[in-house]
Amino acid sequence: MATNNSEAQGSSALAKPGLRKPVFTKVDNIKPGTTGLTLVAKVLSSEIVLQKGRAVSPNLRNVRIAECLVGDETGTILFTARNDQVDLMKPGASVIIRNAKIDMFKGSMRLAVDRWGRIEVTDPVTFEVKVDNNLSLVEYELVNVAD
Repeated sequence: MATNNSEAQGSSALAKPGLRKPVFTKVDNIKPGTTGLTLVAKVLSSEIVLQKGRAVSPNLRNVRIAECLVGDETGTILFTARNDQVDLMKPGASVIIRNAKIDMFKGSMRLAVDRWGRIEVTDPVTFEVKVDNNLSLVEYELVNVAD
């Protein structure tokens, strides 16, 4: 009987910790340099900006990059979709973007998901996207502050 009790305690110590509930962010709360963002968005447009691969040269890896305008009821932002993500980001689709980060490109923000994040197509959203608040149109400048 005592052996079973110690085995039970040992197995609970090896159990995975509980997953945290995601904290959903609204587009207008996104700031430069933030990571770990989770948001529900609607894809407004998707345009392939780079496509190279075996068709060009047999020793190249297939690479596809698309810029997709995504948004919610608070605003819009450009999302950089890579490879398989491009297929998920179809105009009109509703997606949950998990563990996203902000990349700066030519002084403006781009939302991106690396290998630690995930994109899921979800049920159609009920909100109306606020298209007149595009955060990717705001230009930021890196300023070094002297001590």
